[in-house]
Amino acid sequence: MTQTTYLQYEAPWPVHSLDWCKTPAPGQHLWARSAYRLGIASFVENYNNRIAVVGLQDERVLVEDDYTDYPDFATLCEVAHGYPATSLQWQPASAASHAWSNKSPSTELLATTGDALRIWEYVSDTGSQMSGYVGRQSAPVTHNLSLKTALSGQSKVQNQSTGAPLTNFSWNEKVPSLIVTSSIDTTCTVWNIDTAAAVTQLIAHDREVYDVAWLPNSTDIFVSVGADGSLRAFDLRSLEHSTILYETPAPKNVPIPSVSPSASARPPTSPLLRIAFNPSDSNYMSTFHMDGSEVQILDMRSPGQPVIELKAHHAPINALGWGSAERPLLATASDDCQLLLWDLANYTQPGTSPRSAGSRLNSPRPDVKKRVVTEPVMAYTAPSPITNLAWSPLIKGMTMNSGFSTGTGEWVAIASGKSIRALKV
Repeated sequence: MTQTTYLQYEAPWPVHSLDWCKTPAPGQHLWARSAYRLGIASFVENYNNRIAVVGLQDERVLVEDDYTDYPDFATLCEVAHGYPATSLQWQPASAASHAWSNKSPSTELLATTGDALRIWEYVSDTGSQMSGYVGRQSAPVTHNLSLKTALSGQSKVQNQSTGAPLTNFSWNEKVPSLIVTSSIDTTCTVWNIDTAAAVTQLIAHDREVYDVAWLPNSTDIFVSVGADGSLRAFDLRSLEHSTILYETPAPKNVPIPSVSPSASARPPTSPLLRIAFNPSDSNYMSTFHMDGSEVQILDMRSPGQPVIELKAHHAPINALGWGSAERPLLATASDDCQLLLWDLANYTQPGTSPRSAGSRLNSPRPDVKKRVVTEPVMAYTAPSPITNLAWSPLIKGMTMNSGFSTGTGEWVAIASGKSIRALKV
């Protein structure tokens, strides 16, 4: 018997959003299986979408490769979601020790965006007799996912009674009661999910906002990208202005408009779809363009142009994400059916993290030459285009009563049609 490096699950519907739980279930830290839970969300073009939590069938799947047709994950619980979830995330690891006003320590939170920001409460109950070993009887576990709050604020820029659809969100790891959402109505909204109230809403871009991310270890600074082709940084302590860190180069040979454009008008540019910080050095961010097959790595200390460009995909990129290891890898996934892992530690220069949205501009790095990287450190080819990915945290190895064990490490889960595949890194 060998350790497996591959887990699979076939969902009953096409999967779009997915996330790996950040911690084992509360009270079940000795029950290693609960570290292998995924939240997944369907994408069907009607109001009959679902979200589900899936987990390991049992620990045998981690040490036996004989069961090729045996699904490694089972559905623990699922609920209706109406419109598709544009994003789904588990609570950050810090939520377990956060002082919540109305949340039990035995529950976990998940959040989704779509027509609103929804906070879900997940609970798994079991008897006191519990075992992490194969072959020993353990008490049955019941799983329940229920809606706790739905937040949809009045839009600053539209007169309709509810806010416009939300494209994505970022959960603050330092203060997990804070979530910032991005919307097609050009705004970003910071929510306090503990009090179910909007902290602030701001007009962030000239067009739709597609993604947003908190600066690691900050409760004040976040960045956003959108259809206007710009990457902007905002500081909640000084909302009078934003800092434009990067703008898509204007396309060449665009015809001059016949009427005089306004001073603020820009030629049409390629939208930026996703933004993600390197967790070990938050000066570095990764992004990509709509229909683009390259990934741009930006350095806050030298705004205006990418410092690294990753070129290996052969079709539009759909997703990216950084691992959480001391030397984190960047994962990218594309319509070319490939998941690529990149080690950029040798291409980046360490530095102190920015403390305010403008501080990085005070000492920009001069004459940074863009480096092109074409060699990922790992590649996996899926049977169909990969629409999304999610990293696990560092999961400790498991020892079975058979004497076999699994190694400590990270996993990457990918969504490809109805298939979920989890790969050990």
